[in-house]
Amino acid sequence: MRAHEAGALHGDIGNRGPAWLRTPVDVNALVPQLWPRHVARGPAGALTVAGLDVRDLAAEFGTPAYVLDEDDLRARCREFRAAFPDADVYYAGKAFLCRAVVRMIAEEGMFLDVCTGGELATALSAGMEPARIGFHGNNKSVAELTRAVDAGVGRIIVDSFTEIDRLSELARERGVRPRVLVRVTVGVEAHTHEFIATAHEDQKFGFSLAGGAAAAAAFKILDEDVLELRGLHSHIGSQIFDASGFEVSARRVLALQAQIRDARGVELPELDLGGGFGIAYTTQDDPASPHDLAKRLRKIVDGECAAENLAVPHLSVEPGRAVVGPAVFTLYEVGTVKDVDGLRTYVSVDGGMSDNIRTALYDASYSATVANRTSAAEPMLARVVGKHCESGDIVVKDEFLPADVQPGDLVAVPGTGAYCRSMASNYNHVPRPPVVAVRDGQARLIVRRETEDDLLALDVG
Repeated sequence: MRAHEAGALHGDIGNRGPAWLRTPVDVNALVPQLWPRHVARGPAGALTVAGLDVRDLAAEFGTPAYVLDEDDLRARCREFRAAFPDADVYYAGKAFLCRAVVRMIAEEGMFLDVCTGGELATALSAGMEPARIGFHGNNKSVAELTRAVDAGVGRIIVDSFTEIDRLSELARERGVRPRVLVRVTVGVEAHTHEFIATAHEDQKFGFSLAGGAAAAAAFKILDEDVLELRGLHSHIGSQIFDASGFEVSARRVLALQAQIRDARGVELPELDLGGGFGIAYTTQDDPASPHDLAKRLRKIVDGECAAENLAVPHLSVEPGRAVVGPAVFTLYEVGTVKDVDGLRTYVSVDGGMSDNIRTALYDASYSATVANRTSAAEPMLARVVGKHCESGDIVVKDEFLPADVQPGDLVAVPGTGAYCRSMASNYNHVPRPPVVAVRDGQARLIVRRETEDDLLALDVG
């Protein structure tokens, strides 16, 4: 929500709800931290992005559609590069990847992190330099590893002993020595949703630090001397605002680095602290700037290295959501508006959980605004829902919209660049929306809308 995040609002707000629910809100206001930096309201009240009216975008490209402010994304890449001048900044492609975005981040000097063969294929087809690609994943197949080795990717983050054996066999066959990092599960609680916290012990990623598997993996790689062990990797989760988790993680990983030095006489030259940096979905979110993140992380690493008498390793970070998330909004058209016995108003749009599963999957909160006009009507507490046959098909759980919202209105939901199109589905056989990049008053299609013919093309029955 624009004014407050309402995670679980129920019933008539009347005079019985919390005081903030009865506080007047401006349904036409745009909170800058929630929107791409080139979004504004035009003279007629409709949203514009980089000078283009969203009504024109809807007419040309249809709805729903993901709208990317290209200069915003590029600016965020540059901000991370400037904040981490002596580190490698990998764009985490799982947040959203297409060939146009690969080219954008490459032109802005970023590295690229992929985690499947499909993401690797997209990166290579877009011309990404293989040496600037890192390959993640907890269950890389032999075919995926083979392609990565043959392409010459810059590093592979190994995630299991099985993978070490697979990769070592490939290396022997091809007479090469792939660079690897060991992914360490450090047992840190990242203060985020259970499904996107990735460093606690009871989960699928990485080698356990507490159980000794991480050290054993590093020793195995060093002793066999088939792969080139460059360093350690830790990723504690996603949508993280509290730097304390990174501090604990760095302390534990660098302690392992010191253990490896003491046991094998090798001081590993690299350290990857992962990503997961949070963004603002509502005004209750207060993300740190890339500069502040860099300052905190560098202080943490410098301090822990001094404590362990280690040389400061070459750092890597992996922002994905923080680069693409705020640069995109989703544009919908309202189909129906339904008041349910005075309990709640449901505003149904022409998309839903097939283009944004995060609300249903993670109980995520979003904001929304009527995009085709301003309104002088009183604000009403509404729920923006989709068109799918699920009661959990919710896009925005609670938001103040004007009481005169009606069929045909456009609704825009900001902060949808990360994990929306990349996790989109064809549930109920709904074709996935397009991605439209806007820059300098020009719009171009970078991912086209799926059609019913696309759906039927895969149905060979």
